[in-house]
Amino acid sequence: LNSRLVFERHAVGFIESGKRVLEIGPDAKPSTYQSLVTASDVEWTTVDLVYDPNRGRRFASDGSGVDYAMTDPYSLPFPDESFDVVVSGQVLEHVPRVWAWFVEIARVCRPGGYILTVNPVSWPYHEAPVDCWRVFPEGMRALCTEAGLQVLTSQVYALEPRISRRTYPGESHRWNVATTRRTQLKDRIRCALGWPTPTALDTLTIARKPATVDAEEFASSDSVGN
Repeated sequence: LNSRLVFERHAVGFIESGKRVLEIGPDAKPSTYQSLVTASDVEWTTVDLVYDPNRGRRFASDGSGVDYAMTDPYSLPFPDESFDVVVSGQVLEHVPRVWAWFVEIARVCRPGGYILTVNPVSWPYHEAPVDCWRVFPEGMRALCTEAGLQVLTSQVYALEPRISRRTYPGESHRWNVATTRRTQLKDRIRCALGWPTPTALDTLTIARKPATVDAEEFASSDSVGN
């Protein structure tokens, strides 16, 4: 829930009509993020890793397929500068060499395009098939800088409704638990007692791939300064 709220409030506006979007690791078809986009004529392409079926994970968490499959997490099957926007949510933590992954994401993004990344901070260990990282804004800025990207914003958000006055970082409250009258009653009692409940924290990073003219202006100003 938190990642959806974060994306809807702060990132969806970067996806404009007529743009080409790549989503890495979608959760469904259409994905949660795609369903939040209201701009028209958006070309939405999905890609994900192919895992050994004996290890449990299919293309998307709902079992649906994706448009393109990857056999190497550090090699996207697209030419350079193919997309206006690259989206990934709850994926970064499952990539071992995330610094190499970001360079590859930057490669397929066009100059002047955007890379929108949502990654968990508080979520407990969850392999799919591996779980490697929790990255805060300072770490995201380092990854983006290494990949030649300009960070417009990188912040940790907790936007889920609070069930209690006291919360602690963790999973989303009632994650994967059906809401019943009993659970609603328990939540009301806990709220009245100030019982601490978990809330999810996610880092949202919005980065831009510098346009060619930006690079030329930078080189020009650098030579003048020297």
